[in-house]
Amino acid sequence: MPPTSTSPRVQYRSTELETVPAVDRLLRGLGLGGFEEDSVTSVLGRNDNWSGRTDRGRRVFVKRLLDADRDRRLERSLHVERHAGSGLRTPRLLGADPAEALAAFEFLPDARTGAELALDEEMTDERCREAGALVAVLHSLPVGGFDDSPHPLPPVQGLEALSLAHWTVASQAELQMWGLLQRDAELVTALHALRSREPAGPGRTPVHGDLRLDQFLLSGDRLHLSDFEETRAGDPARDLGAFAGEWLFLAAAAIPVTLAGDLPLGRAADHAQVVATGTREVAARRPRVAAFCRGYLDVRPRALEDAGLLERATAFAGWHMLDRMLAAAAKANRLSPVTRAAAGIGRGLLISPAEFTSTLGLDVTP
Repeated sequence: MPPTSTSPRVQYRSTELETVPAVDRLLRGLGLGGFEEDSVTSVLGRNDNWSGRTDRGRRVFVKRLLDADRDRRLERSLHVERHAGSGLRTPRLLGADPAEALAAFEFLPDARTGAELALDEEMTDERCREAGALVAVLHSLPVGGFDDSPHPLPPVQGLEALSLAHWTVASQAELQMWGLLQRDAELVTALHALRSREPAGPGRTPVHGDLRLDQFLLSGDRLHLSDFEETRAGDPARDLGAFAGEWLFLAAAAIPVTLAGDLPLGRAADHAQVVATGTREVAARRPRVAAFCRGYLDVRPRALEDAGLLERATAFAGWHMLDRMLAAAAKANRLSPVTRAAAGIGRGLLISPAEFTSTLGLDVTP
């Protein structure tokens, strides 16, 4: 489908809006007017979504949550939105229709995601510090009232065996990946240990639970944090590790690109070259993670009273790598060398997190 916007994010004309009349009812019920059809675009994602201008001149973004857990996911998101104005910058909630799993938000003009900024080398140290402060504000909210259920990831039950339903739809590469994980006794032990070390009681805070670079939106000169469907009371190290894991993933993805530019045409890299290139790519991104941690500690300086926070964050960065590799494998027929290398990096972080906290940039102090 042809793009309908000059925004860096690829947008597509929506073909489903006319089949969801509840969107029009929601917008008109909020006094915003209905969408002008020729202004509506959508972006690819987990949920249905529509952005556009209404016949009353308002720019809005509407999301419809999908899957069986949509009611709970919407309630988590709305609970966070009720704290807007407490220093947590998010796209402003305009209204919701829980029965239809719909939520309408103020449209952020010319918004770019953190993932887009990173690819354009514009997710600077300053932006990462701002991102860290935003996450710290979320972690500083009162934990009462947040979903108290355990986070589903890492899915330790999958380390024993996949469900039949999962196995029947998994790609060959995903089955290979799960086989590698399940046969790695040391890694299985490390993942169980990570879950067992998650704090209970006073150590828990509200956590985003699905933190990725594309959950940060830059509009104007300010970052916003979005998508709170997995937010719940949990281990703050989960979000810190996810942010570090995002940069680690970008470092791993850059290895073949860098090697292709460094080596003569047709020459394959040996193991030592791959390791050396990976080391350089990780080091180049370490300042971003360190800046994030500084921003976080600017807001939550007492976070380090939890002596195991940064070590757990490093282990969660390792899990983030494995999670990203599983997601990539789900769309492939075989495991690529890059996927295997990235999974190996994640394994090392999970098994020996204390050895890599400084390498990732997670050893910052206030």
